[in-house]
Amino acid sequence: MAAVEPQPTAVPDAYVLTPVQHGDERGTFLEWFRSEQLEAVGHPLGLAQANLSVSRPGVVRGIHYADVPPGQAKYVTCVRGAVLDVVVDLRVGSPTFGTWDGVRLDDTDRRVLYLAEGLGHGFCALEPDSTVVYLCSDVYRPGAEHGVHPLDAALAIDWPVESTVLSPKDAAAPTLAEALAAGALPDYETCLSRYAEAGPAASLQQSSTLD
Repeated sequence: MAAVEPQPTAVPDAYVLTPVQHGDERGTFLEWFRSEQLEAVGHPLGLAQANLSVSRPGVVRGIHYADVPPGQAKYVTCVRGAVLDVVVDLRVGSPTFGTWDGVRLDDTDRRVLYLAEGLGHGFCALEPDSTVVYLCSDVYRPGAEHGVHPLDAALAIDWPVESTVLSPKDAAAPTLAEALAAGALPDYETCLSRYAEAGPAASLQQSSTLD
């Protein structure tokens, strides 16, 4: 009953998972999160917070990211409607710095997008009352939360709507170049160290200690 294996995106340390759905006359059942699937790719997800947002068509939320450490990994799905969910590599020194990838999340295929600490995240609502829920590895820390402008021409994210609706905070976010110049972006090597600390070896050590 598990999802298929996590599929890598164009941004390293971000994966798409597609749950297997089981339907009958009663409706549908699926497992949208199983911890061992992320552990298998070296990104175990410790749950610290769960968020939900409802958006009208054209609303863009993001691009958001958190300081590393501790960072905030996210596991995102859309339980109603549809969104284009986007991950951006904001890690300074990464071979794919500035690269983005997008996946449609909706209430039909029920795909999930996982993104590791240090990566930027945003989405665009495509249908009325599009409802996104996501699990987070750390709680919201206002002083450690930042953003990059989702309409930055340098990123050239192809939002699939005629006009976008942004919050005042997102509309005032710096461009990628401005955030880079200000030293506000995560460091790639620091992020890799963070992943290694939380990886399979660390999980096994913790399990042995608890035993």
